[in-house]
Amino acid sequence: MAILSDSDIKKHIKEGLILIDPLEDPERQIQPSSVDLRIGSEFKGFRIIRKPCIDPKDKSDIESYMESFHITEKEPFIIHPGEFALATTFEKVKLPDNLVARVEGRSSMGRLGITMHVTAGYIDPGFCGKITLEISNIGKMPVALYPGQRVCQIVFETMTSPAEKPYGHPDRDSKYMGQTRPETSRIKHDYEIKNNKL
Repeated sequence: MAILSDSDIKKHIKEGLILIDPLEDPERQIQPSSVDLRIGSEFKGFRIIRKPCIDPKDKSDIESYMESFHITEKEPFIIHPGEFALATTFEKVKLPDNLVARVEGRSSMGRLGITMHVTAGYIDPGFCGKITLEISNIGKMPVALYPGQRVCQIVFETMTSPAEKPYGHPDRDSKYMGQTRPETSRIKHDYEIKNNKL
């Protein structure tokens, strides 16, 4: 696999192969081998609940464990040490069937103790939607996050050949296709859980 350079990223965007919408400031957002993405205005955080654990096999909805927050443009979302929250990128991203992408936190955020993804930094070919960010504060101080702030970067890699069944294909279980808001885990829809294989 090869990582797309800034010139290749621009070419793919111009040809409509990669969609980043809105890409309001290409000169600032397109980096040598990535594109900076901004954080949206919706966040989700865990409620304090009286359950021993989150069990993927539990029939209750995981959505009920979380609460949503909508932040206005100039208002910050404060993430405290040890907290975890979901958000999305401000931009919608669409990939062709021959590219994969990775979301990485920006170094400036990491130096504040803020991580932008726990495990879901990988984006399949064919994905279309806003990217869910899994934000953690592993530092010692609360940090303010503002809607529209550049918090992460997306890196594009070419595949050896186009995917036979890209994300969103009718034969695939594409649980997060087309997402526009922070989405809680849909693990209960996994094949092994849905079909009582565990």
